[in-house]
Amino acid sequence: MKIIVITGSPHRSGTTAALAEQFSIGAAGAGHQVCRFDAAFKNVHPCIACEKCHTTEDGCAFKDDMEDLNPKLLEADAVVFVSPIYYYDINAQIKAVIDRFYANDAVLHGHKKAALILAMADDTIESADGAVASFKSMTKFLEWDIAGTLIGVNCGDVEALKKTDYLTQAYELGKNM
Repeated sequence: MKIIVITGSPHRSGTTAALAEQFSIGAAGAGHQVCRFDAAFKNVHPCIACEKCHTTEDGCAFKDDMEDLNPKLLEADAVVFVSPIYYYDINAQIKAVIDRFYANDAVLHGHKKAALILAMADDTIESADGAVASFKSMTKFLEWDIAGTLIGVNCGDVEALKKTDYLTQAYELGKNM
């Protein structure tokens, strides 16, 4: 299985980076091909609904790092989103990538699995409700099967994360894709 992991955090050694790494180790250990796209370190212009992608043969109006992601996204069997929760939803870096799915909307439907991995400092799982709702709506629209969801609470930093079993859960999610 080909898996694309899309991360959003600008912290290279933060909680979601650690969770993404453990997921990837588990998935690779199970024989899956894993590719990672760290959106916070890429040039991804937000969609402006210009419709160029649907009205011309030129594709998206923006020639940025989505050109690197798109072929991998299209051939992937699974897409995993790994985001910090800053303010009740996935972060802006991942949201910009998801909005750009629009250019490939017709070919992204069906035949994929998806997973969502979140981490936050907050101690209440309700703070992730917006991210979970967006993820569920998107996967339903795209007709993707949800392979799993991991929500790490009380994980404001890596030291706090290490006191939980979330790293093990991320590994197991990758292993069982």
